[in-house]
Amino acid sequence: MVGIVICLASVVCAIQGTATYYNPPYYPLACIPNQRNGDFKVARASDGLWNNRTACGRRNRVRCTAANNLFPRPYIGATVDVTIVDYCSKCNGTINLSRDAFSIIANLEAGNIWIEYNQ
Repeated sequence: MVGIVICLASVVCAIQGTATYYNPPYYPLACIPNQRNGDFKVARASDGLWNNRTACGRRNRVRCTAANNLFPRPYIGATVDVTIVDYCSKCNGTINLSRDAFSIIANLEAGNIWIEYNQ
């Protein structure tokens, strides 16, 4: 109960999920069609996050918590702020980070990681 009160008192609460990454090019984009995004800290949202395009433009702070496979110690210990710019119809995770964003929080060789993210 105390955790719920603390969570409600704060602006955001961490949500758990998984993340993978995708390679450039990071366009075309469902949220900003016909425009290339110069910021490479972007992500594609899975069905659960996409919510009929309401995720477009939403910023998320993402942190790796563990590997989702046998890769030892995948995380770097950093967080990354990403903007949802696209939909991922065949995501292998909750969120599909750009390669640039994924490499800030985890070793690329891990491929699939457990994360916490705040919206």
